[in-house]
Amino acid sequence: MSHRADAYYGGAWNNGGNAGLGALNLNNAASNANSNIGARPANDAGQKPHDPRVCGQRQSFGASVQSLWLEDQQPSAGASLADGGLYQRIIAWENLVAAYEEARRGKRYTPEALAFSAHWEERLIELHEHLKWRSWQPGKPRIFTVKEPKRRDITAPPFADRIVHHALVRVVEPLFERRFIFDSYACRKGKGTHAAVHRAQQFLRRAKRNWGDGIYIIHADVKSYFASIDHGVAEQAIARVIRDPDVLWLWRQIMAGYGFDGGMGLPVGALTSQLVANVVLDRVDHTLKDSAGEPYYLRYMDDMVAICRDKAHARAVLERIADECAVLKLRLNPKSRYEPWQRGLDFCGYRIWPTHILPRKRNIRHWRRRLRRLRDDYAAGQCDLAAARQTISSLIAYSRHASAGRTLAELLADTPLKRSDM
Repeated sequence: MSHRADAYYGGAWNNGGNAGLGALNLNNAASNANSNIGARPANDAGQKPHDPRVCGQRQSFGASVQSLWLEDQQPSAGASLADGGLYQRIIAWENLVAAYEEARRGKRYTPEALAFSAHWEERLIELHEHLKWRSWQPGKPRIFTVKEPKRRDITAPPFADRIVHHALVRVVEPLFERRFIFDSYACRKGKGTHAAVHRAQQFLRRAKRNWGDGIYIIHADVKSYFASIDHGVAEQAIARVIRDPDVLWLWRQIMAGYGFDGGMGLPVGALTSQLVANVVLDRVDHTLKDSAGEPYYLRYMDDMVAICRDKAHARAVLERIADECAVLKLRLNPKSRYEPWQRGLDFCGYRIWPTHILPRKRNIRHWRRRLRRLRDDYAAGQCDLAAARQTISSLIAYSRHASAGRTLAELLADTPLKRSDM
């Protein structure tokens, strides 16, 4: 009695002559799937399936995994961080596919994403092999300048590199996340600028209720933070949590890429840079919260805020922040200061008092210029109503978190949308 063997396209990479992209193995078990890609079903014609998104076919093993990362695959709280399994989680096929989906979210129609997606399975396999054999190198980034809210050079890694960044962060971020203080608000799930603003107002109210009208506000930030991060300091901070040598190798590759091979600085446009930035300043957070016992301290990236009971207290805390930053080879911006609470706190795009929140004056000037351009572009027919609605919705969303009803009405009244006579 004959037995029909299912055809599986591409064996594991240690299958000798049956390995690789072109091999069709009739005796390759479906369970032969691991971080080395393993087996994937062939279609009825015995050919490699095309991208199911394009051809309407049933998704292959890789495509069926979108943003899947099962709970039992997450590193447990008591798991050893020194074993080599952490790197295998990062380069696992399921994780790479999920990282690919995350990297293309909101960018799937950009030229880079379209070019990669045209042969996404082959490109992911190639990426996996480079990671497996530690031959991966960062690609050439795209560098551009933004002028709002201030002039900054942005270094954007290529699309394939962003997949590697997402794959790394997906696995290691939970290990750092549970060590961060609650009041760190940048680039963390469930946090963000608006949560930071409302927490700062809550701290102002509590401090004023407990200490009276003599309280002072510290607002400090690091001078050129991303460009000033020392790679050695960053690696030491990472190595306190991650001890897998392969993961540390990958992180060194990323930090040294994109023109930052001098041991200093991180690309602003990279996902991994945001995590490293939080990891480095986590030392300052725990020093202020745990060692110094400052209850009203919070941070958004390198913007640090503390509410102090009086001027002398504020001076001492600011000096403590500067000393801790110096240990990390960082310098505070000369504009870092402490001042009475009556002047308000300029933080995360808003001006904050215990009783109310106002938009930042600089942001109102920015919106006035932006709406003036929108009015002129719409009149000239260079922008449609959908684009205009999107811009105005952004302004309304920004104003919703402040006492800005009158300001919003004035801005909108000055922006009539009318077509010019042709």
